[in-house]
Amino acid sequence: MAATPLVHPDLDGPRALLAALETTHTALTQHEVAQFQLAVEWATAHPADGLDDAATVEGTEGELAIAGPGAPLVAEFCVADFALAVGMSTDAGRSYLGDAVEVRHRLPRLWARVVAGAVPVWRARRIAAHTRSLPAEGADHVDRHLAPLAHRLSWAQLERTVEAARATFDPIEAEHRRLLAADGRFCDVDTTQVSLDGTMAVRGELDLADALDLDHALTTGAQQLADLGCTEPLDVRRAMAAGALARGDLMLQPETTTEPERPRQKPARRGRELVIYTHLSEGALAGVENTRSQVLVAQVAGWCATATGPVTLRPVLDLTEHLEVPGYTTSPRLREQVLLTHPTCVFPGCCRPSRGCDLDHAIAWADGGPTCSCNLVPLCRFHHRLKTHGGWILQRTGHRIFTWTSPHGRTYTRHT
Repeated sequence: MAATPLVHPDLDGPRALLAALETTHTALTQHEVAQFQLAVEWATAHPADGLDDAATVEGTEGELAIAGPGAPLVAEFCVADFALAVGMSTDAGRSYLGDAVEVRHRLPRLWARVVAGAVPVWRARRIAAHTRSLPAEGADHVDRHLAPLAHRLSWAQLERTVEAARATFDPIEAEHRRLLAADGRFCDVDTTQVSLDGTMAVRGELDLADALDLDHALTTGAQQLADLGCTEPLDVRRAMAAGALARGDLMLQPETTTEPERPRQKPARRGRELVIYTHLSEGALAGVENTRSQVLVAQVAGWCATATGPVTLRPVLDLTEHLEVPGYTTSPRLREQVLLTHPTCVFPGCCRPSRGCDLDHAIAWADGGPTCSCNLVPLCRFHHRLKTHGGWILQRTGHRIFTWTSPHGRTYTRHT
């Protein structure tokens, strides 16, 4: 295998390389500061008070509070252009723009140190994320106390200072947060992230008694699965038992050792319904869609083996077939085809699942656009509003290729 050529073949020796690294680091820092400053200028150029009266109509452009109280509001549609210009998604761009405005308008001492290159932009953004929920007086308190040492600030010190400011300048919110923290119980299933193996992360903080009962139920269920012939490792069987517990497939309740109780009516089992989509496209033949990712056929076989509800095999759906219906409303078959063809919103950088999006006519229905495979695209609500009311133009330039043109004439391509 040939060696990768050096980026700077003219550099000879460690001294020259270190000097080049220092020069590159300085240039990167300057560029980061310049981008942070330009973000503020972009927000300043798009004030909310520049919106006309039409902005009061539902769906049109409105004002957006991207930073804390007292910071200027911006016209919300300006976020999309900024985000794409700096290579971010709309959500990430909104966060970055908000951090820049927060530091510039509510943390002026920190801003001065960032511009001078004494505090990295990433540190300033971390501080801004903490102060955004404070009233103006609280943000000023944090700025006065932490700006001088922001370059070496520990995050524990940041949190202590922010909470002290909250207790002083917003005691009601501080008490509310204290009560929430006192009861830190939660149970979260991250349905937005599906691994390539078709699994999801589950995490929680339970009451002691509930946690012990759940642990016992999972241990019992794992043993029952082993008794039924399951040869998976214990951790896998415990995970399987959690699903069985949710559906009522196994008797996972802790055994009772006290006196017999009166018979109780067993709750109705919630069987697992399994819907399988079969595609004709070559790339899809190796997997089955579970609405968010592709999973292996072997895993689907396992689901079928343990299914306790109906198993539905949807009719073969050719994603390249052209479907069209009369009228504005899509048919179920056409809708499924569009959603399976484009798993996310088709705006550049947007990853919102298409099943939570609007189905939009790329060429508006009012302008003669048909309700068909080649004219329907999933757009999340914000990007749908951006196209309808924000002056953005969408053109479909390929089966899964879209070209977007901003009101400023810049073009961006999205491959789905």
